[in-house]
Amino acid sequence: MNIIQTLAISALPVIFAITLHEAAHGYAARHFGDTTAWKLGRISLNPLRHVDPVGTFLVPALILLISSGGMLFGWAKPVPVDFGKLRRPKQDMLWVAAAGPAANLVMALGWGLLLKLVVDAPENAYSEAMKEMARVGISINGVLMLLNLLPLPPLDGGRIAVSLLPPRAALKFAQLERWGLPILLALLFSGILDRILQPLLSLYFALLLGLFGF
Repeated sequence: MNIIQTLAISALPVIFAITLHEAAHGYAARHFGDTTAWKLGRISLNPLRHVDPVGTFLVPALILLISSGGMLFGWAKPVPVDFGKLRRPKQDMLWVAAAGPAANLVMALGWGLLLKLVVDAPENAYSEAMKEMARVGISINGVLMLLNLLPLPPLDGGRIAVSLLPPRAALKFAQLERWGLPILLALLFSGILDRILQPLLSLYFALLLGLFGF
């Protein structure tokens, strides 16, 4: 499979993994009292409302090209959430933050089910493409879920940690948010991020594929 075919097959699972992750935050925020994203028209399952031209298309395509299809990463336009408007800001922050990774888990299970159905079905002209699309869906959703669950503000895991910590510790921990991106980039380029994620991804793949009998 050449790189153009890889890009074409990867487009759908990557776009949905990135954009529906953000949509889930918006749905959860509205449920818990913050209508900011809803008023801006950002609570939608339409991926086009969440697409960031750079993060959703350019960066994933470049990473796929550079890694010869071996890596995937990207982002969507963040859904605006005003945590101060939540009914119980500190407690509800946990559920709003967790909604994104939860959406990735649901999508990963959906792609796993598709892979199982395609593998068990008689071979046809679309079998290999569908298998590869399902594998990409499983991979990108696993990466996004686990990366976002790292306890580093402003990642979802950082916001979950802020919600769970005692007030004074939560306030101090939340102040790391301004350094979150530089820290994440440092972990990425130093190779530490890969060493953190690889064991988690291995466990994720083992559990997910085992669930569907692969």
